[in-house]
Amino acid sequence: MSVRRQAFFWMGTLLAVGFFLWLFSDVLLPFILGMALAYLLDPVADRLERAGLSRLWATISILIVSIFLFILMLLIVIPVLVSQLAGFAERLPGYVGSLREMASNLLNSNVAEFLGIGDAGKGVDDLVRNSAGAVGGFLSSLVAGGQALMNAVGILVVAPVVAFYLLYDWDRMIARLDDWMPRDHLAIIRKLTTEIDHALAGFIRGQGTLCLVLGLFYAAGLSVVGLNFGLLIGFTAGFISFIPYVGSIVGFVLSVGVALVQFWPDWIMVLVVAGIFAVGQFLEGNILQPRLVGSSVGVHPVWLMFALFAFGSLFGFVGMLIAVPATAAIGVLVRFALSQYMNSPLYWGAAGRPVVSSDAENSDQDV
Repeated sequence: MSVRRQAFFWMGTLLAVGFFLWLFSDVLLPFILGMALAYLLDPVADRLERAGLSRLWATISILIVSIFLFILMLLIVIPVLVSQLAGFAERLPGYVGSLREMASNLLNSNVAEFLGIGDAGKGVDDLVRNSAGAVGGFLSSLVAGGQALMNAVGILVVAPVVAFYLLYDWDRMIARLDDWMPRDHLAIIRKLTTEIDHALAGFIRGQGTLCLVLGLFYAAGLSVVGLNFGLLIGFTAGFISFIPYVGSIVGFVLSVGVALVQFWPDWIMVLVVAGIFAVGQFLEGNILQPRLVGSSVGVHPVWLMFALFAFGSLFGFVGMLIAVPATAAIGVLVRFALSQYMNSPLYWGAAGRPVVSSDAENSDQDV
C-alpha cells in the first residue's frame, strides 16, 4: 500500500507539472531561460565562492560581466542582425517566387522529360506552394509559440532578473528540495538526481557551447562566400541548434534557397554554400558533439525526435526547448525503473532469481 500511495503521489505530481507547463506555456519562456542561465552559471559562482567571494558578490560579479558582454553584442552584432532580418523579411516573397519559377522551369525542361518526370511540371506550383506554406506555417508557429522570445521586455529584463535571484539562492533551493524528499528513499533519490544533473549539465552546458561555435562557423563561412543575409542565417542556425536536428535543417534550407536565387546558374557557389553546412555537420557529429556533449543525454536519437515533436505539440516553442533536457531526465528514471523490474519477481517469476555458483560466475567471466 505504501508503494501504491507513493506511485499515485508522484504520478499526480508529474501530471500537475505537465498541466502547469501547458497552461502557462505562453509566458514561461523568460523564466525557462532565466533558470537555464542560472543552472549554466552555478559552477562559475561556486568557483568564485571557493576563491573567497561571498555568494552575493559572486552573483553580482557574474551579472556585471554578463551585462558588459550583452551591451557589447548589442552595439556590434545585434544592429547588423536586425538590419538583415528586416531585409530578409522584405525580400522573402521574391525569393519564394524565384524558387517556384526555377522549379517549374526545371520540371518542364528536356532533362525532366528525358528522365520521365516532365508531367510533374504541371503540379510544381502546388508542390512549391504547399512546401512554402508548410515552412511558413512552421515559422509562424515557432514565432507564435515564442512570443516571449520576440518580447524585448521579457527577454532583456525578466530573464536576467530571474537568473540573478535563482543563481543567488541556488544552493539553498537545492538544500530545501533535499529536505522535502522522503527519508526512506533519500539515498536512491540522491543517486538519481546526481545522474539527472550529470545528463542535464552535459547537454545544457555542452550544447550551449556547441551552438556558439556552430553559429560563429556558419555566420563566418556564409559571409565569406558572399551569401545574402549570411550572418543572420548562420547565427540563426547556430542558435536553433540547441534543438537537435532543427537548427541544421532550417539553416541548410534557408541558405541553399537563398544561394539558388542569388547565384544560379553558378551551381558551384550553391554547392559551396551546401558544403559549409556539410562541413558544419561533420564537425558537429564527429568532433564537437562527442567532446562537448558526449553521451550525457543517454537517449536514442529516435526517442529524441519523438520528444521534440511531442513536447513541441504540447507546449509550443517552450516545449521544444525543454524536450531534450526533460527526455534526459526521463531516461534516467526509465533506466532505473527497468533495473528495478529486472531484479523483481515480475521479471524472474515465482521461482525468483536463479542463484549462480561462484564457479559458474568465474567460467562466465573467462568466456
